[in-house]
Amino acid sequence: MKAILALDQGTTSSRAVLYSHDGTVLGVSQKEFQQFFPESGWVEHDAVEIWNTQLDVARQVISKCGLTPSQIAAIGITNQRETTVVWNRKSGQPIHRAIVWQDRRTAPYCDELKRTGQADVITQKTGLVVDPYFSGTKIRWILDHVPQARELANQGELAFGTIDSWLLWNLTGGAVHQTDISNASRTLLMNLATSEWDPEILQLLDIPTSILPSIRTSSEIFGESHVALFGEPIPIAGIAGDQQAALFGQNCTQAGMAKNTFGTGCFMLMNIGETPIASKQKLLTSVAWRRNERTSYVLEGSVFIAGAAVQWLRDGLGIIKTAAEVETLAREVPDSDGVYLVPAFAGLGAPYWDAYARGTIVGITRGTTAAHLARAALEGIAFQVADVLTAMQKDSNRTITELRVDGGAAANDLLMQFQADILQCPVIRPKIIETTSLGAAFLAGLAVGFWKDDSEIQSIWQTDRRFEPSIKPQEANSRRERWADALSRSRDWDRPK
Repeated sequence: MKAILALDQGTTSSRAVLYSHDGTVLGVSQKEFQQFFPESGWVEHDAVEIWNTQLDVARQVISKCGLTPSQIAAIGITNQRETTVVWNRKSGQPIHRAIVWQDRRTAPYCDELKRTGQADVITQKTGLVVDPYFSGTKIRWILDHVPQARELANQGELAFGTIDSWLLWNLTGGAVHQTDISNASRTLLMNLATSEWDPEILQLLDIPTSILPSIRTSSEIFGESHVALFGEPIPIAGIAGDQQAALFGQNCTQAGMAKNTFGTGCFMLMNIGETPIASKQKLLTSVAWRRNERTSYVLEGSVFIAGAAVQWLRDGLGIIKTAAEVETLAREVPDSDGVYLVPAFAGLGAPYWDAYARGTIVGITRGTTAAHLARAALEGIAFQVADVLTAMQKDSNRTITELRVDGGAAANDLLMQFQADILQCPVIRPKIIETTSLGAAFLAGLAVGFWKDDSEIQSIWQTDRRFEPSIKPQEANSRRERWADALSRSRDWDRPK
């Protein structure tokens, strides 16, 4: 056995990465897929396109590396979380496009749950806030709006899955309908205390139990790939939602360790050990992973728009040609010259949870240039992360001594330095910044004995660069106060009158 195949199904692309035993990336293949925006605040994907692109890149990377399926010890899956697929069990075809985690269409229904006092029960049981972000209200929307969906669901003919379940179903030729506990904990339907689907919440949201996948651990053999896909079956042995996988890939296996992933969104997770903490700061409590009969929990703060703000500079404004150019452009000016960009394009996540906030730019003058906008966009990402970290430290009663970072934008030195400055703590970037796929590989490899234990995988993680704060606390506090002012002006902008 020479490699682990990690399938990293993200919000804008499907990737496949082959890892050797020492953590070396043997090969990567990646394909973007189409984003659909049928109405304001709605975001959809074609689930069949997701599967096809994921299968294509898996085959490509195996071929590119010259490996045979028998040389691959296992497949690990990591996925964009909360994105919701409902499909017909007989045909295997989705009954509607996948509703993406960024989608805000169920905001009015979430408001209704809050008005009627039902949101508190859901939060108490699931550790999540009632928000359009999560899968539960998306499932209900599909069942209510797709012709005959509810009738088919009640007859047991439909299946729901987050993207991991959808991939697992297709990889096994429709033989396995399961999810792992980390993904299940993000649906708004799983009871944290029992680690099972909660009957009261299902009844409240009018979702039949028959459509749900069974819940498994994060590191075990779920099944084998259908022989027709790769020529030989390969065990599928690890599944975790992308942020939990990144936490595992960063070796944040001890309570108090934290990481932030700079992807399409920004996601900060702190390992809080084997006892969940109910957040008082509007953070989320979720399952990190379950393995070896032990469940680890996390506090999480989600920033909806991070790298997507850079994509907007590229695709919406056209001031850069590639995402990588944003750092070069931002470095043309020493600071943002008082410009603040609040990238609330899809509302605000933690710790605000304002579905009606919208993107805002303040401080523009005649002297404002594209470089100032680029710098303000990067700083807007870092300010949001700092807001989440402050809330996390209050909830956990812990002071974070370092923040481990990963994801595509972690390669941006300007952003990482500003992040350290604003946080006033070191930011540590590892040599492998794509730790999401690495975490999925670790979980799968541990399940099949490719790696024997945690100490073996910990030896693989290595620091690339350490960013130390370069400004004084007073300046950091001043900048954050000004940010809070800008952010307040974006709040509640799009609420229906």
